[in-house]
Amino acid sequence: MRVKQTFRYIVVEGPIGIGKTALARRLADTMDDLLLLERSSANPFLPEVYRPPGSAALPAQLHFLFEHVKQVRELRQADLFVASRVADFLIQAHRLFAEATLTQDELDLYYQVYHMLVEDAPVPDLVIYLQSTVEVMVKRIRSTGVPEMKIDKEYLQKIADGYTDFFYHYDASSLLIVNTTDMDFTSERGDYDMLLDYMDRLRPGRHYFNPQEL
Repeated sequence: MRVKQTFRYIVVEGPIGIGKTALARRLADTMDDLLLLERSSANPFLPEVYRPPGSAALPAQLHFLFEHVKQVRELRQADLFVASRVADFLIQAHRLFAEATLTQDELDLYYQVYHMLVEDAPVPDLVIYLQSTVEVMVKRIRSTGVPEMKIDKEYLQKIADGYTDFFYHYDASSLLIVNTTDMDFTSERGDYDMLLDYMDRLRPGRHYFNPQEL
C-alpha cells in the first residue's frame, strides 16, 4: 500500500462527534502504524466542562494541551522511519476548543502556555480533516451513550466554524478535506476502501474528497 510509504505521520482531525478517532484507529490498523489518541477519558476535568457553569474549562484545556505536547514530543524523539504514526489530534488545532470555552482572561493565560509548548511541535505529512453537518455530529455523539457528552448545537456549530476557519488558512502540510455526512468509515459498505484508494493516489497539496461528486 503506497499510503504508508508516502505519509509517515498522518493526523485525522475534525469537530466533536465527527468520527476522527474511529478513522484513526482503522488507518493505524490497516497500515500497521503506531496510534496516538487524544485520550479524552483520561482528562478528569472534561465531564465538568459540559455541565453548567463550566468552571473546569481552563484546567480541562490545559490537561489536554500538556498530554498532547508530551505525546508529540515523544514522537519527535522517535525515528519516524522505523514506525509511522496515525493520530486523532493536531496539536496546532488544540486552541480551537480553548477559544470556544474560555473567558478572555483564561484564554490569555492559556495562550501563554500554548505558545511556549507548541512552537516546535512536529508537522504531519498529511492531515485528514473530516467535515459534516451539526445535525449529523449530534446524532453521532448521542449514539456513543456517554452521559457527559451532552453538547448543544450552538456549541458544536461554534467548534465546527472554528475548524472551517482554521483549515481554510492551514498550509503547513498536505491536507485532505473529507465530507463525511453520508459516509461511515466503521461499516463494511465500502466507504473506507474508497477513501484508502483515494489516499493511494494522493499527491502533496490540498485535496477534497466528496464521494457524491465522484
